[in-house]
Amino acid sequence: MSMRDGADTQATQRRTLRLLVIVQMIGGVGIAVGASVGALLTAEMAGVGISGLAQSAAVVGAALLAIPMTALVRQHGRRPSLAMGYGIAAAGALIVVAAAHLNSLPLLFTGFFFFGGATAAGMQARYAALDLAPVAMRARHLSIVVWATTVGAVIGPNLAPAAGRALERFDVPVLAAPYAFSAILLALAALALLALMRPDPMVIARQLRAAEADASARPRDAGMKAALRYVLARADARLGVSAMATGHLVMVAIMAMTPVHIRDAGHDAAHTLRIVGIVLSMHIAGMYAFAPLAGWMTDRLGRVPVILAGIALLLIACALAGTAGHDSTRLAIALTVLGLGWSGTMVAGSTMLTDSVVDELRASAQGISDMIMGLAGASAGAIAGVIVSVWGYPILAALAAAATIPLIALTFSFRSSAA
Repeated sequence: MSMRDGADTQATQRRTLRLLVIVQMIGGVGIAVGASVGALLTAEMAGVGISGLAQSAAVVGAALLAIPMTALVRQHGRRPSLAMGYGIAAAGALIVVAAAHLNSLPLLFTGFFFFGGATAAGMQARYAALDLAPVAMRARHLSIVVWATTVGAVIGPNLAPAAGRALERFDVPVLAAPYAFSAILLALAALALLALMRPDPMVIARQLRAAEADASARPRDAGMKAALRYVLARADARLGVSAMATGHLVMVAIMAMTPVHIRDAGHDAAHTLRIVGIVLSMHIAGMYAFAPLAGWMTDRLGRVPVILAGIALLLIACALAGTAGHDSTRLAIALTVLGLGWSGTMVAGSTMLTDSVVDELRASAQGISDMIMGLAGASAGAIAGVIVSVWGYPILAALAAAATIPLIALTFSFRSSAA
């Protein structure tokens, strides 16, 4: 098959999208069934003050694992990179189970760190959807992959209670058992990618670029340092990365501590898990289910208007969460709106970054954006636990809202300069 043939390229893109949808569904369950109880498990083992570090460790893992995964993309394509992320996460989930059984905090956070590989793979999968996508439909193709996480991610938290009870006869703690099921599903996602992502969309995209472009005009250095310099030099690239990082920071800060806030209402463990499952399912639905709408709006209305809409939704979510008290219905609405805001900044920011970076630096720039986004979320998760422990959940919501101010200023500044 000639990769210069437009029909063949379109067929490869369709196959890639179908596979990514299936893998995102499987991986979505794998991530959500474990992650929904991570903060609760940490709080049970070490107290509320550091419970936010559960999410932080996973987010740091996602951020740092993005570096070797990006190197694999540059050298060998998407297939080994995405499979590596899911495979490492499966191992991390088993480490979490062992840590809970042994009551070892260092081992627990090690497991959370490697579990972040699944998030890194899930996030980089959205860029795999762009390698062969037509320019006019980039946001929509990306949003299809983001949407695909909905099915698994919504189901996952609601499977946590059953998963928690399933391994009681093996003396696996109730709050750790869901990670055993995560390990199985994430390993399955890795194997599916290795077996079925052929041909590799990044490899095909490189072949097309090599055939169409003048080799002397391409950058000699396509590494992450060169990409960082390029991103810093372009206002549109900076805005795309900032939108993703800020949206992720606000989302992680609120989402990571909501299960702990729900637990503080005084429910028993089983009832807490049921409420957490419903609230997080709605949150994840907000993140992913309406991503195709965000993608359509991004392609039709532009990147900047959707980023602004995402910011507005994040602010509304913070206001709702901060005033909800222990009303689980209001918390569920707040977390749903939070997910919608994240979706807007993520889809529009990712597309804007991809648009603004030359082909040869694109994979490295995408890896940098995921690393920055992950570190922003990790910082939020780490600080969130301390804020809630000392000042409470409403103050956390207020500070999360304030974190959008720099992005608002940057967005309006870009809009003014582009006018």
